[in-house]
Amino acid sequence: METIDVTPRVWDRILALRAGHGCACCGRWSAGERAALSLYAPLARRDLGPVTVAQIGQSLDGRIATVSGDAKDISGPDGLAHLHRMRALVDGVLIGARTALHDRPRLTVRMCKGENPARILLDPRGRVPDDMEIFREDGARRIVVQAVDRPRPAGVEVIHLPEGEGWFAPEDILAALQARGIATLLVEGGGITIGRFLEAGLLTRLQVAISPLLIGAGPASLTLRSPVARLADAIRPETRSYGLGPEVVFDCALSPEAVAAWAPIHVAPVVAAGGL
Repeated sequence: METIDVTPRVWDRILALRAGHGCACCGRWSAGERAALSLYAPLARRDLGPVTVAQIGQSLDGRIATVSGDAKDISGPDGLAHLHRMRALVDGVLIGARTALHDRPRLTVRMCKGENPARILLDPRGRVPDDMEIFREDGARRIVVQAVDRPRPAGVEVIHLPEGEGWFAPEDILAALQARGIATLLVEGGGITIGRFLEAGLLTRLQVAISPLLIGAGPASLTLRSPVARLADAIRPETRSYGLGPEVVFDCALSPEAVAAWAPIHVAPVVAAGGL
C-alpha cells in the first residue's frame, strides 16, 4: 500500500494535467507525491476519452450508514478531502434522488483548490424539491435527468429520458451527458446508483474508501440486483491501494484502458515563440 502526500506543488501539477498541460512522470517527487500522482492522474488526464468513475465510502464492516440512516461521519477528514479532490478533477458529479433527499449534499469543491463540477441529479419522478442545495446557482452547471414533465429553476438543464422499472438505463444517462460535454463523470451515490452502472459494465474505475470504524448493521456498501452465486464469477478488478491518513482507498481498474491509465504519459511542455 502506498501512502499519498498531496502537497501544494503536486496538486498544482495534477490540476495542470486536468487542463491539458504537463505530465505525471517528470519532476523530483517524494514517494508520497508520486503515490498522489498515481491515484489522481487517471482522473485528471483528458487524453483517455470518456471516463466514468464511482466512489463509495464505507466502514470496515461494509456499511455506508447506521440503521437510523446516519452517514455523516463515515469518511473522516482525509476521506472527505479525497472526495473533494475527485470532484475537482471531473466534469460532472452524479447522485440519485434518494441520496439527494437523505444526505442533502452540496457536491462542491471546498477542501482543495479546483473548480466546482457540474451537479447532476437523477430524479425520474421529480421528487426532489427545487430549493435543495444541489440547485443553488453558483456558476456551476446544474443538470437534472427526469422522466416527468416538470419545470425546474431557471438555469437548470433538464434531460428527459424514459423510465424503465423505476430507473433510467445507465447507457442512456451516459450518452445524454456525454452529448452535453460531460466526458469525465463521478458517480458519487448512492450504492444502488453505483451498482446499476457497475452491473451495466459502464464504470471505468471504482474507488472504495474504507474508514476504520465498525457499525454493526445498516445499509450495505454495494448491492447488485444480480449478485454472483459463485466466487469464481465475481468481478476481480486490478487494484491498487493507497493510505490517506487512517483511511484506505482501493482504486479498482475495471477495463484494460483503466489499467493502462496508471502509466504516466509524457507530454512535452509548450514552448512560446522566441525560445524557452
